[in-house]
Amino acid sequence: MLDALHQSVAGVDVDAGVLVAEGLALVVCAHGVRGPVQLRAAVVAGWRILALIEGRFTPAAIFTLSISPAPACCYTRRLPYTPEADLRAPLNWLAALLLLFVINAWPAELVRDLYVADIPVADRGEAELARAATEGLAQVLVKVSGSVDVLQRPEIAPALQGARGRVQQYSYSRVDAGSGELSARVEFDAAQVRDMLVSAGAPIWTATRPAVLVWLVVEEAGERRFLSPGTHPELATQLAEGFRRRGVPLRFPLLDLTDAAALDPAEAWHLPSPLLVAASTRYRAGEVLAGRLAVLASGDVVGDWAYLSTQGRQGRSVPRTEPGLFMQAGVELVVEDMAARYAISGVEASGAVSLRVRGVSSYADYAAIISWLEGLEPISQARLTALDEGTLTLAIVAAADLAQLASIIELNPRMRPLPGNSGEGLEYQWRN
Repeated sequence: MLDALHQSVAGVDVDAGVLVAEGLALVVCAHGVRGPVQLRAAVVAGWRILALIEGRFTPAAIFTLSISPAPACCYTRRLPYTPEADLRAPLNWLAALLLLFVINAWPAELVRDLYVADIPVADRGEAELARAATEGLAQVLVKVSGSVDVLQRPEIAPALQGARGRVQQYSYSRVDAGSGELSARVEFDAAQVRDMLVSAGAPIWTATRPAVLVWLVVEEAGERRFLSPGTHPELATQLAEGFRRRGVPLRFPLLDLTDAAALDPAEAWHLPSPLLVAASTRYRAGEVLAGRLAVLASGDVVGDWAYLSTQGRQGRSVPRTEPGLFMQAGVELVVEDMAARYAISGVEASGAVSLRVRGVSSYADYAAIISWLEGLEPISQARLTALDEGTLTLAIVAAADLAQLASIIELNPRMRPLPGNSGEGLEYQWRN
């Protein structure tokens, strides 16, 4: 459990994962949902079912609760919090269940600045440019590999020392027109960077990456509000910059009336998996980062992060620290998990893998599939072997095993895996 800000307060919101797990499975699978507000009602219905199953309420007490989608509908009665209860497994199960059954497509994005870094410099001199090149290459290697540990590999040190000679192009700009601070943008050749990582035996993370949606509640002066660039510009900038430096797209919720009906800050403060995922369905976000942050009188902060993905729920408590370090902890929680799933160890390309794609109805479909596949870093060749009645068959040569290749291909929401996938090849349905 997350406990840096643990209130020891009784509440359904604290252990919602346990209360709703089995009941929600029945409701969601049997009836389906049409949005965050409807899903919220399903969550409450599931909560009732499981509460009755577990005998924690009498039927009379349960049916005093309203099943309307109003923000406070499932908090009329509270259950006693038991610190001894191990809630992690049910929360993991529930988060994965919701993400699998509710979210129809989890669009990944092409990160276009993986091989670029912006480094503050004192002037336009050669010494500062050389320093910017070294720092920039280190940043790029971390982004492309997904791990800061790559910088500790002995094969990387010589590359960093000669970083200036590896700069493909560079330019200067003012960070802020008012401050006059200067920044150097350095760009490196993608093939050279990948070769460095392969030679060092380091992983490579493709530029096609899932975006993460963040719900962060900030408590300051007794008031709790969701973080956004409008409400907390400095904190939002720190978080966005942290994700940008690691090459992961970040999205903030709109915080409009629809979001307000699905989730309010008081509820989100307790980081309840079911409600967080329900509120995130409109964004089709398969990766959700939630957090709570209390600003102390000294300016320091304390709080917790919870990361929800199809793999389950992970938490990280952050003791008293600076705001920037708190944001960094959230970024690392997400990036470490994503990289473990999607980064591929630098290995030589093996034999060709058969890839079949059904539903190819036009040349535009064919061109889109080939272009996208050839743009994936691990794939060195995508060769057509057959095209028959809307089924495209390709021979794929990639520096990845079958499971790794499948995990990357399935980041494309238009490629729906078919049951025929086996150890001999991959098969997908193309979504037009």
